[in-house]
Amino acid sequence: MTVNLNETLFNRAKVTIPGGVNSPVRAFKAVGGTPRFVKRAQGAYFWDANDQRYIDYIGSWGPMILGHGHPAIKEAVHSAVEEGLSFGAPTEREVELAEEIIKLVPSIEMVRLVSSGTEAGMSAIRLARGATGRSKIIKFEGCYHGHADALLVKAGSGLATFGNPTSAGVPPEVVQHTLVLPFNDTEALEVAFKAHGSEVACLMMEPIAGNMNFVRATVPFMKRCRELCTEYGVLLAFDEVMCGFRVALGSAQSLYAQAIPGFEPDMTVMGKVIGGGMPLAAFGAKREVMEHLAPIGGVYQAGTLSGNPVATACGLATLREIQRPGFFENLGARTASLVSGMTAAANSAGISMCGDSLGGMFGYFFLDKLPSNYATVMTTDSARFNKFFHGMLDEGVYFAPALFEAGFVSGAHTEQDVADTVAAAKRVFATL
Repeated sequence: MTVNLNETLFNRAKVTIPGGVNSPVRAFKAVGGTPRFVKRAQGAYFWDANDQRYIDYIGSWGPMILGHGHPAIKEAVHSAVEEGLSFGAPTEREVELAEEIIKLVPSIEMVRLVSSGTEAGMSAIRLARGATGRSKIIKFEGCYHGHADALLVKAGSGLATFGNPTSAGVPPEVVQHTLVLPFNDTEALEVAFKAHGSEVACLMMEPIAGNMNFVRATVPFMKRCRELCTEYGVLLAFDEVMCGFRVALGSAQSLYAQAIPGFEPDMTVMGKVIGGGMPLAAFGAKREVMEHLAPIGGVYQAGTLSGNPVATACGLATLREIQRPGFFENLGARTASLVSGMTAAANSAGISMCGDSLGGMFGYFFLDKLPSNYATVMTTDSARFNKFFHGMLDEGVYFAPALFEAGFVSGAHTEQDVADTVAAAKRVFATL
């Protein structure tokens, strides 16, 4: 009898780790079944505990834009390890990484490095409150900004009501200043600003949401967000943890700047790609905002491992590699080919599916047309998604194990990988 080592490891993990995982979506709770325990990875693939190979379309949830084990990244990390793992003191490489981010994202004039997207998001909100002297914040339903207390909220009834906690352990008074609005709803936005605009420190949003799958903010909606923030003195904060340096070299904000003359956010939160697979994130803004941070301002923020020398080596090498000519053109074409191939295969099998992508980020839905908000995403056929997910898993293709998560293509994925994935999807669609 063959032993399923994934199952053995999962049962073992559940004894000492809550749910057997260190981040909830990894548990396969939404789709059922046993999570795959990764043994090793290379290029566009990983192998599980049973030595089964999978084409990997999550890439550590986005950071592995070059694929696993890229030679330039390995060389940079190995060299950094030889110099030391952590110092608790500044290094030249921190400055180099900050300079590289600022060079590529013109809206940022100063940047602070941290260790996770959650840390960057919560710090950006504190900074926005400190810089404006205001308490309230606006976020959108379906946009995820980490698990900081003030952001774990859902929408109340009506267009402009304050949120209720969506996690145990978050007191209602902690989220009393968080206003939650429907995504891409200009009417709700107008009502909220009219009622509370002068009290709002920042509007935080994912320009391309990745935790209700892949949903873009429309250009008219984004334009109105910018106009209202300017009118009311509210800081427009872009959460580009997921889409930063993933959808374009200048990140999502560069794409909106092409459609909206003079557009830029006031603050930016980044992670994932800027760490290249190591724990690293950042938040940045104009100089006059960032100078409110300690040690030169009154807004406190600190971190023992912030600007870690190994993480910055990994991130800096990654940012340099993705600047090679043609990188994003090829990545975008490969990702679009995957999405179009899958949707065509579904539709030819009589199954409603639509999809969208930008750069190396994509999403697909079992719906007739692309959704524009969380409520519409919730109408997707979750039972069919679960069957499709497990069918593809059996075919050796690893998509996100939840219908609310975007997917990722790397520079290591080949045309053959895409063709194999589409062929596998055709076989699975025939069984749905």
